[in-house]
Amino acid sequence: MSPRRGRSFRAALAARLGSRAAAILATVLVLALAATAGLAWSRVSEGVQPTGRTTYVTVSMTHMRYSKPEIEVPAGNRLVISLRNDDEDMVHDLVLATGESSGRLSPGQSARMDVGVVDRDIAGWCSVPGHRQMGMTLDIVATGAGIDHTQDTASTTSGGDAADDMDLMADPGPSFKPYDAVLPRLDEPAGGEVHRLRLTISEQEKEVAPGVRQKVWTFGGTAPGPVLHGQVGDTFVVTVVNHGTEAHGIDFHAGALAPDKVMRPIPPGKSLVYRFTAERAGIWMYHCSSMPMSVHIANGMFGAVVIEPPGLPKVDRSYVLVQSEQYFGPQGGSADPDKVAAEEPDAVVFNGYADQYDHSPLEARVGQRVRLWVLDAGPSRATSFHVVGTQFDRVYVEGSYLLNGGSGGSQVMALSPAQGGFVEMTFPEPGHYPVVSHVMVDAERGAHGLFEVTR
Repeated sequence: MSPRRGRSFRAALAARLGSRAAAILATVLVLALAATAGLAWSRVSEGVQPTGRTTYVTVSMTHMRYSKPEIEVPAGNRLVISLRNDDEDMVHDLVLATGESSGRLSPGQSARMDVGVVDRDIAGWCSVPGHRQMGMTLDIVATGAGIDHTQDTASTTSGGDAADDMDLMADPGPSFKPYDAVLPRLDEPAGGEVHRLRLTISEQEKEVAPGVRQKVWTFGGTAPGPVLHGQVGDTFVVTVVNHGTEAHGIDFHAGALAPDKVMRPIPPGKSLVYRFTAERAGIWMYHCSSMPMSVHIANGMFGAVVIEPPGLPKVDRSYVLVQSEQYFGPQGGSADPDKVAAEEPDAVVFNGYADQYDHSPLEARVGQRVRLWVLDAGPSRATSFHVVGTQFDRVYVEGSYLLNGGSGGSQVMALSPAQGGFVEMTFPEPGHYPVVSHVMVDAERGAHGLFEVTR
């Protein structure tokens, strides 16, 4: 419908109905018809008229970049982008600040984006968490006179910040189930055993603190992932299967291998076999090896491998605590990459849930020897691990004893991100003994629990 025909239609209908409301209604109808005809009037600013021409652009995505990071379009032209993911193993997309999205594209997939009439500068980016922060951005630049060069940069994030709903004084929700921190005893053979397991990557919405639900990326359905346990000389054959919506990988610090193959990103629906032999003792981190690793770890993709040193004495009880940070996005969303980059955690936790062992205390009895294996998974903050009301008489950090009997004692075990060790202690009397990071702001953010000690 031409503009001339549109004016005639409006005038005729207004005269026939004899009301201003009819003229307004007719205008609405004409605009709806124009939109249906693909003229995209709603995107046109004053002073910029559609030219009737279309700019076609082909864009490839690979290595966290768009092949055309800046697209110049004559103002008033319609823009159509042919988008293709040419990465070998990473999922990408293109989201525009105006709301258009290509949808997630696996390696080799393509999409066609009809942006409509371009009347201003528009920002675009990959919405896969962390990719935008690593520089995967695209700018559409409108050229010519009479246009608005204030770039449209609106965020596509929906919902508020879940941190606003966190209440560490509240009880967990009805779905709360504590992460089992107990480390079972090993069988007697001293090394050489082969451990075979299947580790599935999945995305699950979980409660991670009272009042907060997040989409957690998991190994084996939990964050942290399951604890692998063995002795020096044991071999682990791990089949890693990616049931997530983007590429993930895995890095086992307990093995020594060239990263090229076993730590490569695994596309959705694919798998790999990671085989390593544990040659050295300690508590070792494993984590997602896909970039940006900080975001993947912050989303829950980490776990521990406990390799006992030869001749390790038996104890009455043994536990594993993995400290990590949480950077909340909106309710039901994933970790906020901007908070991760700024190192501004909303919570610091043991085994994936804020204050969970306040609600479900660890157990011990007076006089029992207790061993606590501790790993700092980060991704960024150190810990100063402490149990209030007792003293450590054995401390083992990064493969070496710092304290092993005698008259000395230790009050904390200091660990940087990815470091680990164990402490041992006995409890002198019944009561409740807090377990904390003595980086006190982190204890107050959720790195807190309790030992409930009975006779």
